Amino acid sequence: MRKQIAAANWKMNLSYAEGVQLIDKLIAEGIAPAAQQQVLLAVPFPYLDMASQKLAGQSGYAVAAQNCHQKASGAYTGEVSAPMLASMGLKYVVLGHSERREYFREDDALLASKVDMALSNGLTPVFCCGEPLSVREADAQNAYVAEQLRNSLFHLSADQMTGMVIAYEPIWAIGTGRTASAEQAQDMHAWLRSVIAEQYGASIAGQVSILYGGSVKGSNAVELFSKPDVDGGLVGGASLDAVDFAKIIRALK
Repeated sequence: MRKQIAAANWKMNLSYAEGVQLIDKLIAEGIAPAAQQQVLLAVPFPYLDMASQKLAGQSGYAVAAQNCHQKASGAYTGEVSAPMLASMGLKYVVLGHSERREYFREDDALLASKVDMALSNGLTPVFCCGEPLSVREADAQNAYVAEQLRNSLFHLSADQMTGMVIAYEPIWAIGTGRTASAEQAQDMHAWLRSVIAEQYGASIAGQVSILYGGSVKGSNAVELFSKPDVDGGLVGGASLDAVDFAKIIRALK
């Protein structure tokens, strides 16, 4: 069975002390993820080591970076490379989040190079894709997200694609309080899996975890995660509340 994942994306939030407190509260919830479940905490770069140490003894929990540079090293002041992340023992990195695409102008070609750099350093990308409201209103979302996958991922080998994590983000539902219905999420996730299957075959597509990333909360996680192609969530605001995020973890299949 493919991994069922609850991924917290703290974004650029919390002081160091608040981050420590949040992880302590989450651990205190006493959740032991099942073998097919994974909890990820994508924390800001300054907190990666702290979070890794806090979660070192917690089975089923791991820390993810929120981004990495496309080059291994060099004169890129302020950037963080995949080899740096790997040297800390990290296994996951979020790439292509809608905020990175919008605010930092990251395009599909750049993200393809970031994916390659992550994989070559043993990091599993949590690759984000999704459409803005204008595309959804034009009923062009299927073609839009399929193009994102083709441009950034479909140069990968079958082995590289196996076990990939994809996060579908309906951009119109991020931070707005709007949420795609469970049926809309399932429809898009099924479509994404079919696009992957067309390129790589149904067996590999069946091993790709596809997360929903649009205003997931403790109150809607059970319904969303009950859908057959929704393998968990990439969670923003609700992940900053230990009790609410714990509800989301418990909602995993």
